[in-house]
Amino acid sequence: MPRNLKKAVLPTAGKLEGFAIAILAAGKGTRLKSKHPKVLHAVGGKPLLLHVIEAARQVVPADRIFAIIGHEAEGVRQAVAHSGVNFVLQPEQRGTGHALVCAAQALAPYANVLVLSGDVPLIRPQTIRALAEFHLQHGGAMAVLTARPPDASGYGRIVRRRGAEIAAIVEQKALRGKQERIAEINSGIYAFRVKDLLARLTDLTNDNFHHEYYLTDIAALLVRARQKVMALEAENAHEVLGVNTRAELAQLDVLLRRRKAEELMSAGVTLLRPETCLIDDQVQVGADTVIEPFVHLSGNTIIGSDCRIGSFSVIRDSEIANGVEIRPGCVITGSRVHQAAVLGPYSHLRPGSEIGEGAHVGNFVETKKSRLGKGAKANHLSYLGDSDIGANVNVGAGTITCNYDGISKHPTIIEEGAFIGSDATLVAPVRIGAGAYVAAGSCITQDVPPDALALGRAYQTVKEGWAKKRREARAAKKS
Repeated sequence: MPRNLKKAVLPTAGKLEGFAIAILAAGKGTRLKSKHPKVLHAVGGKPLLLHVIEAARQVVPADRIFAIIGHEAEGVRQAVAHSGVNFVLQPEQRGTGHALVCAAQALAPYANVLVLSGDVPLIRPQTIRALAEFHLQHGGAMAVLTARPPDASGYGRIVRRRGAEIAAIVEQKALRGKQERIAEINSGIYAFRVKDLLARLTDLTNDNFHHEYYLTDIAALLVRARQKVMALEAENAHEVLGVNTRAELAQLDVLLRRRKAEELMSAGVTLLRPETCLIDDQVQVGADTVIEPFVHLSGNTIIGSDCRIGSFSVIRDSEIANGVEIRPGCVITGSRVHQAAVLGPYSHLRPGSEIGEGAHVGNFVETKKSRLGKGAKANHLSYLGDSDIGANVNVGAGTITCNYDGISKHPTIIEEGAFIGSDATLVAPVRIGAGAYVAAGSCITQDVPPDALALGRAYQTVKEGWAKKRREARAAKKS
C-alpha cells in the first residue's frame, strides 16, 4: 500500500461535515478536436463529469457540490442538471486558479473544500473521502492527491520535504537534475482550508506562457508562507487519470469497463470473456447470470438472476427478469422481459415491447410497442407492431401486423389462446378473438370472433397434367 494512505481515516457511512466540493468543468478540451465540451464526452456510458459528480455525491450532499462551468456552459448544465448540484460560471477560461476565484463567494461559508477535475471519471468516493480525512488529520492549509503512474510524462512532480510534507510542485518543463527522476505526480485533486485558499487566490499572478492563473501556484505561495502543504498518494494511479485526447478517452473507457466487469464477477455474475464485453457503469446484473462474449449492456439496463445473455446481444434501457434466456444476436431497447422468457437468436425488441412470463420470441422476429402475454410464442420471421397479444397465443412463421396506413399507427389485438397460421397478414386495426384460428396465408382485414376460423385467401385451383403439357410444349419448340 502506498505510504500515507493507510494513515487516513476512511468513514464508511454518512457525509463529510464542513466540506464543499468544487469540480473544475469549464475547459474546452481542444486536443479532442470536438464541438462538444470535454466533460460531456462519455466513458462507460456516461459523461465524464457525471462520473465525478456521482462519486462526489457519496461524500457530501449535492447542495454542497459546485460544478464550475464555462465552455458551452448551458449544454453542460442541462446534461447534468438532474444530479442536483450547483453551478458556478467561469465566463472566460483563464486557468484553474481563476476558476476558484469565480467560485470564491460560493465556497466562503465552508471550512474546507475539495477540488476535483471534471475529466477524472475513475476517482472513487473512498479516495475523495480519504483525502478529506488526511487533510483534517494533518491540519495543513492544503493537501494534494498524488500518484505514481507507469508513465509520469506530462505531469507536474511532487518534491517532498519530509514525510508527507511537500516542498514544491514542479511542472515537467521546469524539472532539473534529480527532479527528472521523480515518479510521484500531481493529480490536480486537492483539499484546501477555505480561509487560506481565499487569502492566497488574491496573490495569484498570470506571469506564464498561457497568461493563466494556476492552482499549483497556491502551493508555492503557502510553502513560502511556511504553511503546511501535504501529499497523499492514491492507492491506484488509474483513479487520477484525466482526458486530453481521444486515445486517452478510449483508455479510460477500457479501464472503467474492466472495473465494472470485476465488480459484477465479484457479485456472482459469470462473464465468459470479460475483456470482450461492453457493460455500462449503471447497468445492474443479478447473481448466477452468465454473459457470453461480445455482449453490450448499456443505459439503465437491469438484468435479473439466473439469466443467460448470448454472444453479440445488445441490450439498452431494458429490464430483464430472472431466468430469461437471450440467445445470440438479439437487440433489445426500452423493453421489459418477464421471467423465464426465451428470446432469439436474432430477435429485435424495439422500445415499448413487453414479453410475458415464459413467452418465446424467436428467429428474426421484430416487436415494437407490443405486449406478448404469458406463454405466447412468435418463433419465426414476424413483425409485431402496436400489438397486444394474449396468453398462450401462437403466432406462426411470417406473420405481419400491418400497423401503419401511411398516416397513423393502428393496434392489433390477439386474444388469449388464438392461433395465427404462418404467413398471415393482419391489417390493423383488427381484433382476433380468444381461441380463434387464422388460416395460413390469410389476409385479415376484419375482426375475427372468439373460437372462429378465419380464411382470407384465394381458393386453391388444381389443373391436372398442366405441368406435363407445359414441358412437352417447350420441348416441341426447341426441336
